[in-house]
Amino acid sequence: MVFINTKYSCLAELSQTHSFKAIWKPDFISKLALEDRCHLNGLAMVDGAPKYVTAVCKSDAVDGWRDRRHNGGVVIDIDTNEIVCEGLSMPYSPRWANGKLWVLNAGTGHLGWVDFTTKSFVPHAFLPGFVRGLSIFGNTAAVGLSKPRNQRFEGLQLDAELTQHDVEPWCGVQIISLTNGDVLHWIRFEGDISEIFDLCFLPNVRNPMMVELRTPEIRELITFETEFQKEGVTP
Repeated sequence: MVFINTKYSCLAELSQTHSFKAIWKPDFISKLALEDRCHLNGLAMVDGAPKYVTAVCKSDAVDGWRDRRHNGGVVIDIDTNEIVCEGLSMPYSPRWANGKLWVLNAGTGHLGWVDFTTKSFVPHAFLPGFVRGLSIFGNTAAVGLSKPRNQRFEGLQLDAELTQHDVEPWCGVQIISLTNGDVLHWIRFEGDISEIFDLCFLPNVRNPMMVELRTPEIRELITFETEFQKEGVTP
């Protein structure tokens, strides 16, 4: 299991003896510290291996990313430590699909892809919310949208984009065509739900189930494997 360790600004694995095992950090991060320096937040896999990560900025100081949300965002190739895209606004959820690296530029509300030649972000579709959480299946993308936590998206271009499109921010999921950027379907959440952090397609699954944390089911739902099953012997 490989995961982004945002607080420590690194890519990590599970450890049998420690809280985690750091396996990579950006060149601009001088040390591992519980300081969330650059807000490293997203990982894209290519051919089953970690390849690209997103960070809100290149800061090497505690909580430094909060002052660089407007245009400090970068995408980094972890094999070469090269910054392959810059000038982003709070990039999230990099995903490799159909020969392109897709990224959510949350600070502007756009789904787009990386032009490796110019190291720039190419917008593909605008979504009316803080975009975070991206899953791609075939030529279709599911994108999560969130409302602002404090009425407005302070310091982000997203506020101006919403005004330009004459739309209010909303929370939900939009299904986007990667061919032309059209919205194929959408789900809009009202009430207490105001933010979405991630989502995913479940291909070939008809009846998925989620076990909630504070329920009897999580204590009582147990599955197991036996040697009898492996050998084809009935116990």
